[in-house]
Amino acid sequence: MKTIKTDILILGSGGAGLFAALHAHQHNPALSITVAVKGLLGKSGCTRMVQGGYNVALAAGDSVERHFMDTIEGGKWLPDQDLAWTLVETAVERIHELENELGCFFDRNPDGTIHQKAFAGQTFDRTVHKGDLTGIEIINRLAEQVWARGIERLEEHRAVELIKNRAGDAISGVLMIDMRTGEFVFVQAQAVLLATGGGPTMYKFHTPSGDKSCDGMAMALRGGLVLRDMEMVQFHPTGLIAGSDTRITGTIIEEGLRGAGGYLLNGAGERFMHNYDPRNERATRDIVSRGMYEEMRAGRVNKHGGLYITMSHLDPVMVRREFKGMVERCADCGFDLVGGLVDVVPTAHYMMGGVAFKTDCTTDLHGLFVAGEDSGGVHGANRLGGNGVANSTVFGGIAGDVMPGWVKAHGEFRLPDQEAIDAAVARCRAPLARKGGDINAIREELYNVMWDDVGIVRDAASLTRASGLLDELDA
Repeated sequence: MKTIKTDILILGSGGAGLFAALHAHQHNPALSITVAVKGLLGKSGCTRMVQGGYNVALAAGDSVERHFMDTIEGGKWLPDQDLAWTLVETAVERIHELENELGCFFDRNPDGTIHQKAFAGQTFDRTVHKGDLTGIEIINRLAEQVWARGIERLEEHRAVELIKNRAGDAISGVLMIDMRTGEFVFVQAQAVLLATGGGPTMYKFHTPSGDKSCDGMAMALRGGLVLRDMEMVQFHPTGLIAGSDTRITGTIIEEGLRGAGGYLLNGAGERFMHNYDPRNERATRDIVSRGMYEEMRAGRVNKHGGLYITMSHLDPVMVRREFKGMVERCADCGFDLVGGLVDVVPTAHYMMGGVAFKTDCTTDLHGLFVAGEDSGGVHGANRLGGNGVANSTVFGGIAGDVMPGWVKAHGEFRLPDQEAIDAAVARCRAPLARKGGDINAIREELYNVMWDDVGIVRDAASLTRASGLLDELDA
């Protein structure tokens, strides 16, 4: 088996992974740093897909304390408060770094200050953005900086197992598959950052990129690490319904539309959110999604089984200017976002749960760090829109700051547990020894089970039923 040695191995090339790589290189350019990604660096993952923006307290009248309280209250008082404070405080530093050092261009006000738009669940308009394609701007600039440095890339490589040392008390490296050749590769590293992203792609309607499948969390769980808040799966209220024959169904109609005054309507053309929260469409995502789901369960749906969002009562010039990307996406699917109705449905979007970690991104496993959606505890029971990309860039940067010093103080190349490598290889090969089934049919069954019984509303009976159905699928 091929073995690669690197001082720091970063799994994932989204906002967390790329920020970590850049910060680690800035602290010690002599270290060998490798970024491993299932797709192509800068061209895959979820950060690139971010439409809405980046929450940060910049404007007069706003404050990090206010951002902190919005985050805590939006998360139903379940966020780890040290992690939440680190998020909101460091976000200010990070947004200036994105503009002044990395070259991001965010939308401005006429006076030259950064424009911040309204997002649901917040008491102040604090979402920095680049039109409605913010993620592309951030990830392009990050990728350019990584390409310009001597940072190694392992593209189209999938991590399949965290490998500990022979004593089982520290990380030795990561077993990977070269997706181009099918060959196994062992990457030995002094420090490893888990930043693969989450990915609730097991639901019928979902937003993440197709390469997301909770790899990092699964590897951490098998490695004995504690996962927290795993029951907290966020459903974004407005996923596009574009037909069963396209992967664009489930992708986001961005939250800024509701922040700008967009209305949600049931199948009868009636607004309904006043029945669920006094903030109406600007309530937090969990409340809006549940309200929509209740309308759907009551049968108040349109002919496609969903609901509507409309901007037709707003200034059409503003809608076209502020949401150019959304207008074009809807038009591609046959909808008029400016003057008509767009079919939407709540869609699985983000996992608040993940690996338990500290504010310096360390975990309970010596040498393993975590950042971004692989981590748990920052958001509690619900993530505010705009806090996701802030989370990944804030904690990715922190991990990059910490790992070089950790390697200097504690780092070494630890011999791997060969039995663990052999067992992981056997586990990966086991499905190939069985008679093949209809994987697409199995996936559709999985989608339906998760949506019906493990979705927005669930109870003991539905979870028990789902467990049995999942066992049948596994067989």
